[in-house]
Amino acid sequence: MTKERPVLSDLVNEGTSEIEKFQNEVLRPLVKMQHQLLIASFRNYLQKRKIDLIVLPEKKKRSRISSVFKTDNNYKNLILGFVIGHFSEDEFLFYSENSSEINRRILQITSQRIKDSISELS
Repeated sequence: MTKERPVLSDLVNEGTSEIEKFQNEVLRPLVKMQHQLLIASFRNYLQKRKIDLIVLPEKKKRSRISSVFKTDNNYKNLILGFVIGHFSEDEFLFYSENSSEINRRILQITSQRIKDSISELS
């Protein structure tokens, strides 16, 4: 099965920083492309830890997802691998120079995407 990176238009404007440009041209399309894998991995995470999101109110569900992305380094590294593994060589070189900021952005985008897709987790 081959996946193609979606093209997200209208995200890059004049005066956009290099990091923002990278985020909008590379990170967001990759996270969108990996959506089903990200949902499946989070569903698996919940199952392994016997966390039942269904019984929690909406606010607590979102809080629990945020907590995972703040505290579980193994899961965060898995998510980073899902995205970084799709970088081209040039993208990886840019990533290497800005890894901490880009990692933060990858995790933030992914966390928000999972929160916005809570209905897909059950």
